[in-house]
Amino acid sequence: MFVFVLIFFSLQMVNAETSEQPWRPESGKHFVLIHGACLGAWSWYKQVQLLKSAGHNVTALDLAASGVDPKQVKDVPSISDYFQPLMDFLVSLPSHERVILVGHSLGGLAISHAMERFPEKIFVAVFVSALMPGPTLNISTLNQEDLALAMLLLRPLRLYSDEDMSKVLMMSSKRYGSVDRVFAICDEDKLVKKGFQRWMVEKNPPMKWWRSQEAITWP
Repeated sequence: MFVFVLIFFSLQMVNAETSEQPWRPESGKHFVLIHGACLGAWSWYKQVQLLKSAGHNVTALDLAASGVDPKQVKDVPSISDYFQPLMDFLVSLPSHERVILVGHSLGGLAISHAMERFPEKIFVAVFVSALMPGPTLNISTLNQEDLALAMLLLRPLRLYSDEDMSKVLMMSSKRYGSVDRVFAICDEDKLVKKGFQRWMVEKNPPMKWWRSQEAITWP
């Protein structure tokens, strides 16, 4: 059974430098949840109910060829095609609306791409043991073993070329860097190792980060 740590109400946010303070989103926020590799919107079912019960609006999306999306892997030739459902959703938002965008695992690449394209529509980006590239941390720098493993589990996912991802996932300080980022380090995550998560936080420091001893667990 897929178990996901509740990140929004029970954990403490830790400043990337020294101070600690609890972080609680104000009620009435719109959370957009992006799943990890080979999963789907279904993987957030517990969090959807908990967030809704706390008064938030919640949207959990399937990326292309994921979850119940009818596309097959062969129908998604590029990583930008894989991200397209999230891009379409952000385009559809009212011009005044800003969302809390949450990505897990490989979903970190999707929300990073969204930050670069639509920074004005994102209130804050939350990376949950997720891949987090940046202006000075190119996707080609990320640990390829971790990335390959993340892309091979559960539902098949096309392995995109480094060249394809490097072109799509070019982050600028002006756009990507204008969105506040927070990172949840999950000690027991089975896909993205704790050391790798800490390495990303050190190389591409978010505004805030916090740590949980709980994590995503797999059957």
